[in-house]
Amino acid sequence: MSKYDIIVLGSGPGGYVTAIRASQLGFKTAIIEKENLGGVCLNWGCIPTKALLKSAQVFEYLKHAGDYGLSVKEYDKDFDAVVKRSRGVADGMSKGVQFLMKKNKIDVIEGYGKLKTGKKVDVDGTEYSADHIIIATGARSRVLPNLPQDGKKVIGYREAMSLPSQPKKMIVVGSGAIGVEFAYFYNSMGTEVTIVEYLPNIVPVEDEDVSKQLERSFKKSGINIMTSAEVTKVDTSGNGVKATVKTSKGEEVLEADIILSAVGIKTNIENIGLEDVGIVVDRDKILVDKFYKTNIPGYYAIGDVTPGQALAHVASAEGILCVENIAGMHVEALDYGNIPGCTYCSPEIASVGLTEKQAKEKGLDIKVGKFPFSASGKAKAGGNADGFVKVIFDAKYGEWLGCHMIGAGVTDMIAEAVLGRKLETTGHDVLKTVHPHPTMSEAVMEAVAAAYDEVIHL
Repeated sequence: MSKYDIIVLGSGPGGYVTAIRASQLGFKTAIIEKENLGGVCLNWGCIPTKALLKSAQVFEYLKHAGDYGLSVKEYDKDFDAVVKRSRGVADGMSKGVQFLMKKNKIDVIEGYGKLKTGKKVDVDGTEYSADHIIIATGARSRVLPNLPQDGKKVIGYREAMSLPSQPKKMIVVGSGAIGVEFAYFYNSMGTEVTIVEYLPNIVPVEDEDVSKQLERSFKKSGINIMTSAEVTKVDTSGNGVKATVKTSKGEEVLEADIILSAVGIKTNIENIGLEDVGIVVDRDKILVDKFYKTNIPGYYAIGDVTPGQALAHVASAEGILCVENIAGMHVEALDYGNIPGCTYCSPEIASVGLTEKQAKEKGLDIKVGKFPFSASGKAKAGGNADGFVKVIFDAKYGEWLGCHMIGAGVTDMIAEAVLGRKLETTGHDVLKTVHPHPTMSEAVMEAVAAAYDEVIHL
C-alpha cells in the first residue's frame, strides 16, 4: 500500500491548488481524479465558458463596428469553431495542471476514489493511505424533479458548452451566474433566448440596482425575461420542447429547441465513502470547522462540498488554509463576508460585502454612493457606458460595507474593494487615494465621493 502525508480527492481549483501548496510545504502528496485534471472549473466551467463569452463579445464588436467609425462588410459566426476554440482553451489549461503536478512532484492517481476508515482511500481496487485526506470532489448541475435533464433537449451547463449545433430558440431556467452567462452567449450568437426566474429579480443574490440594470441591458439586447415565474412541467415528445411556465398572470406554454437548466448545483458527495467513515453531512454539505476538519480526525473537506460559497477562488483559498494549518503555520480563518462574486455576462457583474438592502435590514446607518459609467470618459470612449459602481459605507465609522459593480471589465476592478475591506479602509482613505485617469477604475473613487457628497463629475 502506497503511503502519503496528504491525499487530495478531486483535482478542481480546490483540489489541485491544495495539492501544490501541500507539496510546497514538504508533504508527500497525491491527488486522485476520476476524469480530467482541473475538474469542472478548468474543463467544463469557469475557463471554457469565458472562452465562449469572449467569442460572443468579439462578435458583438463586429455587429457594432459602425459605432466605432469602422466598416466591416462581411462577417459571420462559425458556431462549431467557437465551441472548438473553447474546448482547446480548456484542454490547454488541463495540460497546464498536469505540468504543475509534475513540477511539484505530486503523484496523480487516475480513477474513482472512495474513502475508507483508517485514513485510506480505495481507487478502483487499489488502496492508498495518508496521514491527512482532503475531500475536494466539487459539485455538478442540480436536477429538479419537474425539470429532468436528458442531455439533449433539457440540458445542464456541461452540454451547453458543446452543443453539436446552435439552437434557434432556448429557454434558460434560473438567472444566477451560469444562467445569465449562457443567456448572453447564445443571444449574442443569434439564438432567441428566454430567461425564466423563480424570484422577483434576475441575478437575485446581487444588489437590486444591479439586477435591474442587467435586466434593462438584457432586454435591450433582445433577451426575453420572465421573473416570479416557474417551469412546472416540460414536454419533450415533439421535435423541440414545450415548457409550461406558471406566472402571477396564469400559465403560459413556451416552445424552444432546448431548455438549459441553471438552477444551482448538487454536491458530489454520494458514493465516496462518507457513510463508511462516519463523516457528518447536513443539507448536502460536509460539515467542517474553520480549518476544514470534519468530525473524523484525519479527514478534511474544502470547496463546493462544504457550506461556504461555491466559487473556485473560495475552494482554492480554503485548500491553502487547510494544508497550512496542518503544517502548523499560524493562519487566520477565511472571512466569508469578504468574498468577491463575479458574473461574466455582458455587462459584467462584480460585488463584495453587503447589499444596500442587507445593510438596512441590519439596522445600520449608511452612506450610499453611485457613479454611472455614462459619466466615465473611459467607458464612453470604449463604447461601454452601461452600468455603474455602487458603494455602501457605515455612516458612523466609515467602514466599507459593500461594493457592487455592473459594466465592462468590472470583474477586474472588484479586487480594490476586497483589499480595501480587508485592510479596514475607510471612505476617506479611498477618496484620498489617487486613481488614474482615464480608467474604468476611477469610477470607484467617484462613487465613494458621491457617498460623501464630494463627487466631481456628476
